[in-house]
Amino acid sequence: MPSRGRHQTTSKECKRTITEIEALEGVIGVIIGQSYGGKSLGKNRRTGAVKVQRIEAAGIKAATQSAKGLQEIFIRTEAGQEARLAAEITQMD
Repeated sequence: MPSRGRHQTTSKECKRTITEIEALEGVIGVIIGQSYGGKSLGKNRRTGAVKVQRIEAAGIKAATQSAKGLQEIFIRTEAGQEARLAAEITQMD
């Protein structure tokens, strides 16, 4: 499923990460959100790294480290799969 949202572009490392997330069983799609230039996920976090921010009823709110800063993403999941997928995404780093 193609990434949709107002901001549809991202770095190639983030695109790779988003493709890996979309391939997980239980993921419906990934929506790319707003970018924040100059921000960081923290020390020792590579470009393309993902940090799960919170679990919501419809999916998972997360942020990814792009080449230029942070980029918000929303991972749309099947009902009841949010906690399992959040754990899998956290282990991807």
